[in-house]
This record gives sequence, C-alpha cells and structure tokens, in this order.
Amino acid sequence: MEQQELEPWRDIAARKKAEQLDRIPEAWRLPDSTDLDKSNILQIPRQSGSLSDIELQITEEYDASELVDELANGNLTSEAVATAFCKRAAIAQQLTNCLTEILFDDAIARAKELDAHFDRTGKPFGPLHGLPISLKDTFQIKGYDASLGVAALCFKPSTTNSALVEHLLSMGAILYCKTNIPQTMMALDSHNNIFGRVRNPAHKDLTPGGSSGGEGALICLHGSPLGIGTDVGGSIRVPALCNGLYGIKPSHGRVPYAGQQGGLPAGSSKLGIEVTAGPIAHSIRDCEMLLRVVGENQPWLFDPDVIPQAWDQQSSVHNQLTSPRRKHQHPLRIGIVRTDGHVTPLPPVQRMLDEVAKVLRLQPSTHLTSIEVVELDLSSLLNKCIKTSNGLFSIDGTNTWFDLLEAQSEPLSPWLKDRIRRREPKTAAEITKLQGQKLDLQTRSLDIWRESGGFWVADPSSSTTLSSRKQSIDREIDVFICPAAPHPIPPTDRWNDVNYTAAFNLLDLPAGIIPVRSVSAEDLACEIGSSEPLNGWDKINRGLWGEEERKLYKGSVLSVQVVAPKLQERRLVEAMAVIDEALKRGKRKGAKGSKL
Repeated sequence: MEQQELEPWRDIAARKKAEQLDRIPEAWRLPDSTDLDKSNILQIPRQSGSLSDIELQITEEYDASELVDELANGNLTSEAVATAFCKRAAIAQQLTNCLTEILFDDAIARAKELDAHFDRTGKPFGPLHGLPISLKDTFQIKGYDASLGVAALCFKPSTTNSALVEHLLSMGAILYCKTNIPQTMMALDSHNNIFGRVRNPAHKDLTPGGSSGGEGALICLHGSPLGIGTDVGGSIRVPALCNGLYGIKPSHGRVPYAGQQGGLPAGSSKLGIEVTAGPIAHSIRDCEMLLRVVGENQPWLFDPDVIPQAWDQQSSVHNQLTSPRRKHQHPLRIGIVRTDGHVTPLPPVQRMLDEVAKVLRLQPSTHLTSIEVVELDLSSLLNKCIKTSNGLFSIDGTNTWFDLLEAQSEPLSPWLKDRIRRREPKTAAEITKLQGQKLDLQTRSLDIWRESGGFWVADPSSSTTLSSRKQSIDREIDVFICPAAPHPIPPTDRWNDVNYTAAFNLLDLPAGIIPVRSVSAEDLACEIGSSEPLNGWDKINRGLWGEEERKLYKGSVLSVQVVAPKLQERRLVEAMAVIDEALKRGKRKGAKGSKL
C-alpha cells in the first residue's frame, strides 16, 4: 500500500487494465490452458475454438476491399462483420496486449444501425459502409480516453472526435478499438506502464515495432482488416515491417490529422516535423482503397491542413508511362538506394535489396509497363537529415512528457531510461534555424527525381554517359526503393538507426512498406566485412549481427521501403502494386539468380 501511495500510477494502471477486461465478454476470453509462451502464436485464434466458421471466414478470407464490396452488396451484414472482428480483436488483445480502448458494445450497436439503414434504403450508408477500422490510441473518440499509456491522461474521456474519426464515421466505417503505443511515442518498440508491452505475434523475442505497434500486432493476427497509425519518424512503416504487413506514410496534407492527442501542446507540430496518418493492412490494394476513399470524399472539409485535391487529380504512374514527348511508352523507372551513408545495412538487408533489384531488372515488358532500374546514391543528402531531425523531435526539451509522467510518479520505460532527459526548450532562433535546414534539405531532395540532379549513379554497362544524356533528355524516376532499417527485425528494445524512415518525414516524401521474403539460413551464414564501423551507430548496428541475435532472425520477414515525390500518394501505391506483383511473380517463377 505504501508503494502505491508513493507511485499512484500503479493504481491507475490496475484500474485501466480492469476496465479493459470488463469490456471483453466472458465468452470471448481464452481458456487458462492457452499456451501464451509459444514463440509463434499466429494460429491460436483459429485453434482456440472461440471463432465460428463464418467468423473465421470473415476475418481470414476477405481483405478490407472485399469486405467493403460484400457489405455494399448486402452479402454480409455489418453486425456479422463487426462481431467477428470485435471477437478476434479480443483474442488478439489477450495474446499480444495490443489494445488500449475497447469499443465493442458501441461498435456492434452502430453495425445494427447500419444494417437497418441498408434494409430501409437498399443502399450502403457510405463508401466504407460497415467496415471495421482500428485506430492508434492517439486518435480521439468521444467518450473514450486518449491516454497514450500515461497515467496522468487516464480516465479523461475525449469530448470531441479527431478530424479523421469524423471523416471515417461520415463514410460509414465502424470504429471498434484503439491500439497500444510506446511511452512518449519516442520509441520504435511499444511499451508503457499503463497497458504494458505489445508482443510480436510471429516471434515473441523480436519487437512488434512502434509507435503504432499495437496496430501492427492486431492486424498481423487478423484482428483488424485495416488499421490507421501515425508516423513522424517511422511509426507506421516500422510496425508494418515488423509484422510482415503493408503500410503507407503519406505526405503532410493528404490525410486529416487534426484533433489528435499527441502529449504536446496544440500546434507543436507546426514548429517541428508534421505527423501524418496512414493505413496498415495485409495488401497494397487495401492501403490504396483507404487513401483513395479518403481523398474522394473531400477530406479538406475536416482538416484545414488537407490539400483540396481529389484522388483522381493526382498524377498516376499508369498515365505517366506514355511520355508526351514521345509516341512510345517509357518504362516505370525505379531507383535503388542501398545505404543512407550513416549506418551500413547488415548482410540480410543487403542481399535482399540485391535480389529485389535483380528481379525487377529481369521482369518482362507487358502491354501495361516495363521496368527500368537505376542506381541512386543519396548518402550525402540522407546523412544530413539526422541532426536536423533530432533537433526538431525535441523542441520543448521533452519537458511536457516529463511533466505528465512525474504528475503520477511514473518511471520511464526501459528503452527510454538512458535516451531522454529534461533539456532546455529550444529558442525561437534555434527553431528557425532548424526549419531553415529542413527547407534546404527538402529543396535539395527535388533533385532526386531528375537524372541531372547529381544523385544518379552512372551505369558502367551503358555506352551513353550521364553528361551526354543531359544534352538530349533529362530522364526522371517515378519512385525509389531503399531499406526501411539497416537490420532485420531486432530483438525487443534493440531498434537501432531511425534515419532510414525518419529522413522521409523530414523531407515530407510519401513512403510505403512491401514485405519481400523471410531471413534464410544463407543470410545468416554471411559475415560483415573487416572495415571499421562508420561511427558509433554503425558499431551498435553490427552488434545486432552477433551469434545469439542471428538465431532469432531466421524466418522473420524482410521488407523494402518505396518512396515517391511529395504528395504523390497515388503514384506511390500504383508503383508499389507493380513492384509487389513483380516480386511475387519472381518468387513464383524462381527468377534466375533470385532467392525470392
């Protein structure tokens, strides 16, 4: 009792966990005999006996796009779909600790209202009629906490909805749960003192990622057909990578973000790096569907920062494949970026990227498109992003977070203990200087896409030099591919360098994740060269290639990141679809020289 009086957060945490359990029906709770200590728990929902055959079919055999069609056609009822995903989310919570707020009763009540609307009118309520969507805890939903896993924010229900919540509800979506995050959201793992640690469903010793880690674990277990996370340094892409999923971080101004609970004073993001919201799903087409539907339904009416540009007004890869200057098609041109110049990727990441480039180069031309691969060296640009990003991540010296934690005597999470502390807030002059650096880097990034920009690496097999090409036509690339991390999915609390994702937040470029293949025995047999580490971060990264760490990686997923020009989300998802299909085709055909 004395310890609880000294640390009041413990009592608050106990009350929140009890509230969670109370919102899970007794019939949906797993038996005590469930083996929760398995390394891989992906099959437990199916084996538990808690889900009926139709509930298994709804949650496993349909993706979000198919569910939208089936609901709109009346082949599935909103109540059946909502109940299936509520039940499966309850199971996922018991297995991975992936949820914060549970809205099951409200969700099923809304589903019944949507079914009544459909029965009365014969039409769906909107383009997302009856689709269950999970949300990261930062989104505010009236009547529910947005506590961010911090005791001082618990039991203070939101009085308004976030802008995207209003937009999703207006389109007929069903919001049924919010998902777990790391304390302060400054970690790429997911642990806090209130809700505890999120577990990776496929590899219990590896991280599920963060800060949208609960979303990643929930979707991985098919407890959600489509989730929405937020990203200011990798927080959508890292959980997608860690759970073998697809995820997209849009540019700022594409998806409504206003009205979030971010743990900082309103308007703080205007002085730092803008956070964006985006989808995590099992397929590219589901990510595309969410972005398209949001874009087609006037999202700028919900958030003044959203650019009033409909989805079909964005440039399309398929339209651009026919050059206005030539009568024949030009290929989908894809750049390959192998390193950020700060931390060298470990052997599995290097090998996987080599294989991706090779498979893309071997793809046969079709009536739709052909693929051309070019090498890019962005190390001089990406290396400069690190210091500016770090400066803009902590403009208030993390004092707001420390104030919140200290209000209820909360300790820092293990990964944060030696990484953050109170500092003096940055002055207006310091912030202005950092914003100037950000603008300079964003301006320099415009040169990535043009052959004349200085980032393209000459192809030694070509007889045409870059300089001679410049005199004829300045070629452009559509997207580029790079690692999302310099290491495989690391052990819990061991994520190293964030620059492979955070640089594109600073540059405000849309970026997405495509899962490629698993770590193989051949990968694990590779050794790092004898060269000296580039710096301290590179040395830490090499430490993730020790004998014990390698044992954990086998079978875990390797993914690539695809990046497009600013505010070109349509181009991004279309290119990702082409790349994803090419990689799958290469895997099916066993392309020569490919391990995919």
